[in-house]
Amino acid sequence: MTGHITIRKAAGTWTVRAGGAVLGESSDALELVEGDYPPVIYFPREDIAMAFLDPSDKTSHCPHKGDARYFSVVTKSRTLKNVVWSYETPNEPAAQVRNYLAFHNVEEVTVEQI
Repeated sequence: MTGHITIRKAAGTWTVRAGGAVLGESSDALELVEGDYPPVIYFPREDIAMAFLDPSDKTSHCPHKGDARYFSVVTKSRTLKNVVWSYETPNEPAAQVRNYLAFHNVEEVTVEQI
């Protein structure tokens, strides 16, 4: 499905926080738009404090992007299960997000432009 996924450099600088801690900040984030879904910001892995992330056993499959693996975020007070995902070997339409991480929009996680 050509044109189902659009990826472009996200304007400005972006940050992600979880449980009050800054997990990362990047001026190299990407914005992925898929169909009618809201845009998702993807952060370069090297701009994220990976020490806060624990690999999960969860995986999922998207026919357009490929197979995703998940991570949980460990905060001072709790573990936020499966709130981070990555396409480590994405399909061609999503090739640009290889080695990038995205974060679920949940109450304890904030992704915002600064």
